[in-house]
Amino acid sequence: MGNPGPESSLPVEAPPLESLRDEQRDALNFAYRTTLSMDPRFVAGDPAAWCSDFGYALNRAAVRVDNRTDEELQHDALHHPDPVMREQAVFEYADRDLPDAFELLAEVIRHDKNREVRWDTLWAMEKLGGPHAIAALRRFAKDSDPEIAEWSKLFASELTTGDPAFDGRGGVFTEGRTFDETIYLLIHCDLYVRLDGTNQHWGKVSLGPLGLARVYGQAHACPNVATREKQLLMAKTISGLHVDGSPHMDNYLFRGFTERSRRDRGNFFFESQVPRTFFKSGRADDPSQGTHDTRIGFARYGTWHLDPTLKVRGEDAIRYVRGRFQGWGYTNVESVAGKSLEEILQPGNGILSTMHDPEVRDLTNVFILGTFKGKLNDWDGDGRIDLNSRDVYSTVDGEIDSNQDGIADEPGRTCCDYRAVGL
Repeated sequence: MGNPGPESSLPVEAPPLESLRDEQRDALNFAYRTTLSMDPRFVAGDPAAWCSDFGYALNRAAVRVDNRTDEELQHDALHHPDPVMREQAVFEYADRDLPDAFELLAEVIRHDKNREVRWDTLWAMEKLGGPHAIAALRRFAKDSDPEIAEWSKLFASELTTGDPAFDGRGGVFTEGRTFDETIYLLIHCDLYVRLDGTNQHWGKVSLGPLGLARVYGQAHACPNVATREKQLLMAKTISGLHVDGSPHMDNYLFRGFTERSRRDRGNFFFESQVPRTFFKSGRADDPSQGTHDTRIGFARYGTWHLDPTLKVRGEDAIRYVRGRFQGWGYTNVESVAGKSLEEILQPGNGILSTMHDPEVRDLTNVFILGTFKGKLNDWDGDGRIDLNSRDVYSTVDGEIDSNQDGIADEPGRTCCDYRAVGL
């Protein structure tokens, strides 16, 4: 081949988004939205590699369980008294990919009084993608709440570079804690419910982070520097399940591989297998229809990003984590039939399941597929990032540790014993 000349080796950079005229930005956004409807088999080669996503197939087949009209969703996103239901309306509206989704989400971010609804809505906006999402996210980069400002910066950076970006706040490490870091996770998942035995009828719920935390528990990723490349503890707590006011504690120890070819990040694939009591009622800690002891499996995979300005035990701290997860679940369709989504999204009203136990596999009727993101935050408002201040009721091996002294309440128990708490 001939020499193509020196100019061919020069990088060609796209013009910055801010320099585009409105009509150019609209055209770019239209092009982005158009590609979303394209079957990847026509552009990405072997379908075995690119079109074997079970969630993708279910998403095309499922009907929406949330039957609220678009107008009802708009109203609930802005005015519902329950922040969980406001956020749920946001994620449902975004999942429908309606033309005015950016406008509605921006209004929620500007005016909602709950900071978690605001930063979760920023994430819903990122999920819409494209130049309009980047421009909308950047409008909140100087928000008076530092966490909103950093989340907006992080999401916009992911859409433009693929990597997160952080602000320059310092951190605080709390000595004497079981875990070096306690990272508050935002989890969004699609629940695909098999509605009958024909495998032809499926329902879908796009469950936002606050709704998922209410039903399944608020999760924290809890790494220790010495072991973070081969194991991770995910601790969940459900509030409002026990009548005595105690949190429902539910811990999962994940193990697997981490790829560390770059010093600033780790790509991981972890799995968990934990003993659990399966409640045939479909509700956590409700033994009214019988129970069965089994093992629950779950998989999570993604990337954690290090921040060299934050140190933990002489190493860079994990400032941010993102990824995907999948597993099985069970919901008692008869018990929720005819109820509103507000009545359904209640603490413990949905449990994890398995296809490997003959006692429960025929009850298993939910495929769970979702994404997660977690960032270290300043929880006490002192202007510094809190590395490990969150309450996590677990030992390093995932056993229940209700007083957080590092010693298991009962060796080997990784979830609350429903027989020992007020129900």
